[in-house]
This record gives sequence, C-alpha cells and structure tokens, in this order.
Amino acid sequence: MQGTSSPESVSTRLRQIAELSRKRPEIALTTLAHHIDPSFLREAFERTRKDGATGIDKVTAEEYERELDSNLASLNDRFKSGNYKAPPVRRVYIPKGEGEKTRPIGIPTFEDKVLQRGVTMVLEAVYEQEFMECSYGFRRGRSAHDAVEAIWKGLMRQGSCWVLEVDIQGFFDTLDHQHLRSFLDRRIRDGVLRRAIDKWLKAGVMEEGSHKRSETGTPQGGVISPMLANIYLHEVLDKWFGKEVMPRLIGKATLVRYADDFVIVFASERDAKKVMGVLPKRFGKYGLTLHPEKTRLIEFRPGRNGEGGRGSFDFLGFTHFWKLNRRKKWVVTRKTGKKPFRRVLHQIKGWCRRHRHWRVAEQYQMLVKKLQGHYAYYEITGNSRALCVLREEVIKVWRKWLLRRSQRKRLNWERFHDFLNHYSLPRARVVCSIYHQVTNPLF
Repeated sequence: MQGTSSPESVSTRLRQIAELSRKRPEIALTTLAHHIDPSFLREAFERTRKDGATGIDKVTAEEYERELDSNLASLNDRFKSGNYKAPPVRRVYIPKGEGEKTRPIGIPTFEDKVLQRGVTMVLEAVYEQEFMECSYGFRRGRSAHDAVEAIWKGLMRQGSCWVLEVDIQGFFDTLDHQHLRSFLDRRIRDGVLRRAIDKWLKAGVMEEGSHKRSETGTPQGGVISPMLANIYLHEVLDKWFGKEVMPRLIGKATLVRYADDFVIVFASERDAKKVMGVLPKRFGKYGLTLHPEKTRLIEFRPGRNGEGGRGSFDFLGFTHFWKLNRRKKWVVTRKTGKKPFRRVLHQIKGWCRRHRHWRVAEQYQMLVKKLQGHYAYYEITGNSRALCVLREEVIKVWRKWLLRRSQRKRLNWERFHDFLNHYSLPRARVVCSIYHQVTNPLF
C-alpha cells in the first residue's frame, strides 16, 4: 500500500492529537480528520475483532482482508468526501439468562467497525486528557477490575458509610442526540468527524427486512458507542459531581463509574440523601431516567457488638459485603453476584444439553475453556467459595447429560469420580489479590 505507515507513526499522530488537546483544553478542535488516512485505517483494522458475526452485508473480516489495500483506500475516500453511508446494524436477540427474556444486540458491518475504530482512536486521544479518575469503563489501561479495586479501597478507607447504588434505565437506548451534539461541540468541531458520527447516530437497525432509524441512543453494537457514552456521562455526571457537588458536601465521598454503571460512597448520611434527591433531576435534565427500584441508598457498615455487618450491594458482577477475616478483622468481601452466577450456569446447562453427543474429550476441552473464561474475571480475593460452588454445579450438570447418552445409567458417582481423575475440570485460584494493599486501623 502506498503511503503505508507503521503503528509507531500512527502512535505519533495520536500523541500529537493528545498533546494538542492537553495544551488547549478550552478550545474546540477543528482539524483532526486529516490524521486519518489508509495507513491509519490499517491500524484500526488491526485493532478490530475479526471473529465477530457479520452485519447486513454478510462480509466477513477474512473476505474484507483479501482486498484490504483497495478497501481501505475506498473507505478513506468515502469518509473524507462525505459519501460514506453508515449501514444500519443487524439486530438479533440473545437470551439474558434462565427464566429471563431475550435482549437485542446490534451487529454492524465489518467495514463500519473499522471506520468506527479509527474515529474512536482520535476521540480517545482528545478526551483522555479530560476524563476524570472516577471513570474506568472502556478506557485504555483501565479495566472493570480497576473499578472494583477502587470502590473496595474507598469502602475500606471509609469504614462505616452510605452507598448510593444507581441504575440508569436503558441508557444506551435513550441517550439524547441533541445533548450529545452539544457536548461534542465543546471539543470536536471537525466537520468530517462530526458528519460521520451523525450518520452513525441516525443509521438505525435492520430487523426482519425492516429498517428503523434511530432518534435516540448510541449505535447498537458500535465500536464508537462506549466512547460516546463516556463523553455523555463525563458531562452529565463526572464533571458535575466533581466540580459542583463535592465542594458542597460536609463529608468525604467517592464516585466510581464504569460506563453507565456507577456507585457513590458517602461518609455522611445527610450528604447521601441530599445527592439521592437531586440526582434524578440532574439526569432528567439530559433525558435520562433512574430506575426507581434498582436505585437505592444503603447503610454499609461492619459488625458491632457481636452483630454481623450491615448492607450489601452489587457492582460489576460482584456482591460487596462486610465479613470477618481469619484474623477477626472486618474487611469488605466480594463474591460473584447471584445474577451472573445463574447466568453462566444456565449457559453451561444449555451447552451441555445441546452438545451431549460430542465426544467426551471435546466436551471436556470446551468446559475447561468456559470455566477458565469465567475464572479470568471472577478470580479475586474472597470469591473462592462461589467459584468452587460453580465448579461443583458444572460437574453435576455434565454428569447428568453424560447419563442421557445411554439408557443404562452405569455412571454412578464412584465411577464418575474415577472419570474425573482423567477429565478433571480446573479449580479456581486467586489471581487478583488486593487485601494487602489497603489497611484500615479501625478494623
């Protein structure tokens, strides 16, 4: 490809954008799209997942790569000239869990993913200079584990406190386009970038041959959606809480946000109730609604006078609660939440049922992958019991469907334990230990 640049040159361009954003924090940037060219899009292609489902054009990543140079050159020309047409995403439905309804997901075309990735790379370079420490979702160098660790540290330092657990109803579907455009106006006024973003916002979905345009929300399944969501909540929540709310509080408070999931820890009950009262008005001003039942204020404190700890809440798949450790000190403990536990077990039950006729060795290999994938996120200090229970439940499910392979139920538990000596499912081990990082002399 003529003009091809190495990833280092793309990195150089992104650093230049970041430096410009850092030096001019109050200025809207108007010349950014020139950084995107075929070589930049090639790097965006490398960063795009290749194993996802296909969009409405049915073009796979492998097919797109066969004529990669010409495809990226054409994509760049259409993007710069304004002739690029954002295709609607293909809507499909997947089950949410046992006994629950399905939920819709959007699948963009592969080419659309590549261009969204390229634009997102530019937006990241601009906004990483502005995003606050309380924000963790979909940012380079930050993860859900970092957010869980941040809230754990805040709880341990605070001790007895009040936790405001917040749920935004249908955030990604109800995000207001007019407000989003006004937020983007403050930093991004490059006409080429803004034109592409507007097209994605309006692209809509294709379902059963019917095209429905979007009036609200971010592009379903789009690579750029998490970035737009972060920009929105950076203005609606993060900046407002840090600059307007915090100075008015009488006690300490900690906000931790991962995408649209966030909790606020307060030292003062008065502060907590005051913020809980004003939060719906703040979000309502920008077209968002807080779930009346899932948004709640709880007292969260360790045990006193022989009593157990009070309060628990869920955040990013973990239930947080107080517990005495082996040294009889109160610590905040996390375990797999009930919904994630039921969801993964339901998925494994369904998989074992559908694939009960596979060879045993093939079943074993897949179950190992599924358990290891679950462990990769949930293996943290204090959660070993929940992971052990999951493993035991998976073993029971596997045995149940192995028995269905034959009418003669010869695989009793004694023989099955011998079987497990050869096909031993992996046990969990703590890979994220944080209890030693923060100590609180009060407990």
